[in-house]
Amino acid sequence: GDALEKLQLNDSSLTYETESSQALGFGYRCGFLGLLHMEIIQERIQREFNIEIVVTAPNVTYQVSLTNGEKFLMENPNQYPEVTQLDVICEPLMGLSVISPNEYISTIIELVKDCRGDFRNSEVIDSTRQILTFVIPLNELITQFFDRLKTRTKGYASMDYWYDNHVPADLVKVNMLINGDIVDALSFISHRRKAPMIARGLAKKLKDIIPQQMFEVAVQGSIGAKVICRETIKALRKNVTAK
Repeated sequence: GDALEKLQLNDSSLTYETESSQALGFGYRCGFLGLLHMEIIQERIQREFNIEIVVTAPNVTYQVSLTNGEKFLMENPNQYPEVTQLDVICEPLMGLSVISPNEYISTIIELVKDCRGDFRNSEVIDSTRQILTFVIPLNELITQFFDRLKTRTKGYASMDYWYDNHVPADLVKVNMLINGDIVDALSFISHRRKAPMIARGLAKKLKDIIPQQMFEVAVQGSIGAKVICRETIKALRKNVTAK
């Protein structure tokens, strides 16, 4: 808390508020300008204050309407309501403009489509460059979109974005389970179509991170009671030839 307070004195774009989680205990929910800003703050806390920190996946604020007419802002996957009480979830959509050389236009359109974005229009700047305008969910924009854009265009494309509106979306809460126990810090909200792919990637990462035990450990991703992916960490075997 002291570290964030001191950093905020010379960085007014950093915002934070207290947050608690069953798995990780007390912590802070922070607002950053982007992933690069987040990495800089993380590095400064570790280097200047000698504090080891755990950073969970970034998430956005959704507008939730319940069947009883109640509405609220959902800032955390743990606030996801019971499916029977849920009427509609609206996610924030962003306007996105990308300036790019002509040879990367189709690559950029493909990338945005992969991130559930829609093409709006294009404008010619000169004989070699165009401005493309899209709408794209903020959830997709904050998770490595900029890095992927720069990689696919060899660094030539530049982008700007702004808030557009909130629109209804088919969003689900995905729980990650280790040996049947939900780890709430790893829960995330995703579009139903992309949930299995993201959960599979997370399960594979956890398989590499979690050390082997004397028993088999199951890492699963689930939507409600339905398991959508599974990785198994094999049990340690006794080395009978050790002697």
